[in-house]
Amino acid sequence: MNRRIRPRRLRQTPAMRRLTAETRLHASQLVLPLFVKEGLTEPRPIASMPGVVQHSRDSLRKAVAEAAGVGLGGVMLFAIPLERDAIGSQATSETGILNVAIADTVAEVGGALVVQADLCLDEFTDHGHCGVLTPSGVVDNDATLVRYAEMALAQASAGAHLVGLSGMMDGQVGYVRDALDDAGRDDVAVLAYAAKYASAFYGPFRDAVESQLEGDRRTYQMDPANRREAVREVALDIAEGADIVMVKPALAYLDILADVAATSTVPVAAYQVSGEYAMIEAAAERGWIERRRAILESVLSIRRAGADHVLTYAATELAGWLAEEI
Repeated sequence: MNRRIRPRRLRQTPAMRRLTAETRLHASQLVLPLFVKEGLTEPRPIASMPGVVQHSRDSLRKAVAEAAGVGLGGVMLFAIPLERDAIGSQATSETGILNVAIADTVAEVGGALVVQADLCLDEFTDHGHCGVLTPSGVVDNDATLVRYAEMALAQASAGAHLVGLSGMMDGQVGYVRDALDDAGRDDVAVLAYAAKYASAFYGPFRDAVESQLEGDRRTYQMDPANRREAVREVALDIAEGADIVMVKPALAYLDILADVAATSTVPVAAYQVSGEYAMIEAAAERGWIERRRAILESVLSIRRAGADHVLTYAATELAGWLAEEI
């Protein structure tokens, strides 16, 4: 052993570890996903996601105010309507719950948070798919793009700062970008779920949005076996005008995240999805892991792999812990 070289010297005290840390977490790098359900008068717990609820409009306002108060970077809004149909009509209605929730959020926090909205039809369709179906039951890519453009304009009118294209339709970024620009809304940013995999880790989310899906989304979401394809998807979305690209899920796809971060010319987001969150919560509830450390470590690992910001259901709580450490 070379006695002069001792890496442990840089680990001896909390102060030394802080000084030499290569990756840091800050509240502004966190985005809180939130669910709002039409018709609720009080928040409703989601059994498979401990600590997460379906919000009423009133409780949503309180949640976004709290998120702004702890310095989060943004919120991502998802909605559950009372009525669903084949084309997801409520997604583009001015009085649809998601568009109302966007307006409520902007009225509550203004520019203190980046108000982001999920732009996908799955929560609004009676078949649960992310797009319009052909008579034979196949997702019609190009017909879906028309609906996405209409949805983007509705969200922009409601006040969204950023639209999150999560449907994984080919050409969705360019189609929506053109629609926004043609309508004079070049101020609205586009987040592309560029590398979104057909993952088993979405299960609790489908409980949260009361998904009507039967079957799966493997014909449009990415195959978990594929790595190089993610770089191609990201490059296509950037070429079409994406302002931010996302990798989803995060923890099981840190290699993909690192690849994307190494090649992307725009900011990179990653989503610690419902199943990843639920596993930590379940293990912590049983005393198998230390909850706070596990959450901090998991989100830090996503940042270390290259994410510029992270969507996580623990965002508000995590921001509080970070403030305590400071």
